[in-house]
Formats: sequence, C-alpha cells, structure tokens
Amino acid sequence: MEIRRLRDLREDHDRTQQEIAAYLNMHRSVYRRYESGERETPAWVIVKLAGYYCVSTDYLLGLTDNPGRPEPL
Repeated sequence: MEIRRLRDLREDHDRTQQEIAAYLNMHRSVYRRYESGERETPAWVIVKLAGYYCVSTDYLLGLTDNPGRPEPL
C-alpha cells in the first residue's frame, strides 16, 4: 500500500529520502520502497514519522485530512 503522504510530507519539509532514511536508521533504498508502495510500511515507521512531522498517524495513513493529533478522551 502506497502511503502518498510520506512523499508529500517529506517534500513539504524539504527533506531528501536519504535524510529520512538516516533518521529511521535504514538504507535509502528501503525507505524509497516504503514511499513508492513496493514494500508495506511497518507500524513503527509510521509512528516515528508521525512524530517527526508532528502529525497524527491517521493523517499520515490518509484516514483523515486533519493533520493535528486528536484530543485525548
């Protein structure tokens, strides 16, 4: 499953695939496969990138258009 917002957020923050891959402690080719949808993105990557970009995981996954984190119940 391609997570379109991975690329969009990276580009919006003027980051390269290499910079994000280094942040995630992986090779750029692995991150590129997540971004293109060639490999399924693990949950830990989604959670870590949501924190990096200060958005909710639901926003990152395209489940909501509201990038903010939800209020606790």
